[in-house]
Amino acid sequence: MSEGLAVGHQASLVPAPTLRIGRRTRLRRDGRAAVWFLLPGFAGLAIFLLLPLAVSLLLSFTNWSLIGQPHWIGLRNFEDLFAGRWNFWPVLEETVLYTVEYLALNIVISIAMAVWIDSLPWGRQFFRVLFFLPSFVPLVGSAVVWMLILTPGGAMDWVVHSLHLQIPNLITDPALAMQAIILVSLWSGFGYNLLLFSAALGSIPASYLDAAKLDGANAWQRFWRIKLPLISPTLLFGIVMTAITALQVFDQVYALTRGGPGASTYTMGFLIYHTGFERYRMGTASAIAWVLFALIMMLTAVQMRLQNRWVHYDN
Repeated sequence: MSEGLAVGHQASLVPAPTLRIGRRTRLRRDGRAAVWFLLPGFAGLAIFLLLPLAVSLLLSFTNWSLIGQPHWIGLRNFEDLFAGRWNFWPVLEETVLYTVEYLALNIVISIAMAVWIDSLPWGRQFFRVLFFLPSFVPLVGSAVVWMLILTPGGAMDWVVHSLHLQIPNLITDPALAMQAIILVSLWSGFGYNLLLFSAALGSIPASYLDAAKLDGANAWQRFWRIKLPLISPTLLFGIVMTAITALQVFDQVYALTRGGPGASTYTMGFLIYHTGFERYRMGTASAIAWVLFALIMMLTAVQMRLQNRWVHYDN
C-alpha cells in the first residue's frame, strides 16, 4: 500500500501544464490514426458521390453532347426548361401526381397492414417476412414480370375477358398507364414501410393500450389517439424516404412503358435518361437532374418544417 501511495504522490507532483501537453499529444496521435482509418471511406465518398455531383453541376451550364468538348452556355439549359422545352412542365406535373398518389397509398396500406399484423395472436413474423419479400426483388426484374402480366394478351387481359369486364389494358391506355406504374411500385415498395411501422407499433408499451381499454376507448380511438402519435417520428421518416424515392422513379417506367403510351408516363427520372442517353444532351439532362434535386430538397424541407405540428417526440 505504501508503494501505491508513493506512485500516486509522484503522479500528483506532475505539473498541470505537462499533463495538458501530454493529453494534447495523445489526442493528435489518435486523430492522425483516425484519419488513416477514415481515409478509404472518404476517398470512396469523394470519388463516387462528390466528384460526380460537381461534374454534373458543371455540365448543367454546358451544351455537351458526349462528342467533342463541352461549351459553356451559362443558365440557358435552365431557361429552356422553365420556358417549357423538352416537355418539362407536363413531365414535372406527372412526377408530382405520381409521388402524391403513390406516397398516400403506400403509407395508408403500410400502416393498415402493420396494425392488422400487430393485432394477430400468431404468425406476425411470417406475414412481415411474406410482405417484405418483394422488396428484395430488383425493381427491373419485378417490373418485367408485371409487364408480362399486364401486356396485351397477357394474364390480366385473360382474367378481364373471363369475367366479362369492360376494362382497357393498363399499359396501353394513356389514362391508366400511370396507375400500372403505381401498382408495380406499391407491390415492390410497401413492404419496407410495413416492416418499419410494425417495429414502431411493437415498441409501444402495452400498459398504455391496456389503460386506454379500461377507460373505454375502442380500437379506432386507441389507434388514432395513442398508436399514431407514438409512432409519428417513424411515420415522418417513412414519409420523407418514400417521397424521395417516388420523385426519382425510373426503373418501373423504363421496364413497363418507356414513357408511353405517348408521353403519359414520362417522369423526371425517365426524362433525364431520355435526354442524356437517347438525345445525347448531357448538359440539359444534368440541368433536369439538378432541378429534381432542388425539388427533393424543397419537399424534404417542407416536411421537416411541418413536423412540429404532428410529430410527437418523447422527452
